[in-house]
Amino acid sequence: MKKGKLFGVGVGPGDTDLLTIKATKILKNVEVICSPRSAELKPSLALSIVQPILDERNEKYDILDPLFPMIEDKSALNSYWDLAAEIIITNLSDGKDVAFITLGDPTIYSTFSYVAKRIAESGYEIEIIPGITSFTGCAAAAGISLAEKDEIVVIVPKVDDRLKRIMEYGDTFVIMKTSRHSEILEEIVNQDNRDKSIISVQNCSMQDENVFEGFSKDKKYLSTTIVKFRDKK
Repeated sequence: MKKGKLFGVGVGPGDTDLLTIKATKILKNVEVICSPRSAELKPSLALSIVQPILDERNEKYDILDPLFPMIEDKSALNSYWDLAAEIIITNLSDGKDVAFITLGDPTIYSTFSYVAKRIAESGYEIEIIPGITSFTGCAAAAGISLAEKDEIVVIVPKVDDRLKRIMEYGDTFVIMKTSRHSEILEEIVNQDNRDKSIISVQNCSMQDENVFEGFSKDKKYLSTTIVKFRDKK
């Protein structure tokens, strides 16, 4: 029997209309959609983004929803990724194509990479479908450019001492999930005496999108802050 193929499909930042044409074609044809959840009772945001596409389908499809909890325990996480890979491989071995959907792009801070490595080692074909990243979506929502000429852009997934060490070398900093560390972020950025603009975007491209100047003060999970320095020290 022919083996199925795994597609890592980036679904963009939130608006269904921002799905690529290729992603839409795949979502309309694969037999299985894999949509991980971060908690047992928490619905998948990625699934909600692609649901309008799936609703247009005439053929039946299955949904896999493995649990990928937001924890730091690497041993526990490996167990969750192993289980997800096993479930996906079961479907691939039955000849079914599987689309693993992920927010933004599958190559940027996505759990897809951990599962894909396991599946690749088992000899299955994998194709990655890029998606619009959260930070390019946020820049578009704010109406600004991320970089011009030879400016250096730095993507920051977590605020810690590393940011202090590299701050002087970057021109634009995109800080993701800023609700987790807004106070320390503000402290580090304000230590740099260059002129700067600070714009935050919450729930990018969604109905409740919010774009404003300054740092995010609340605890909304999908919060991104873009800091653009204008002058050298």
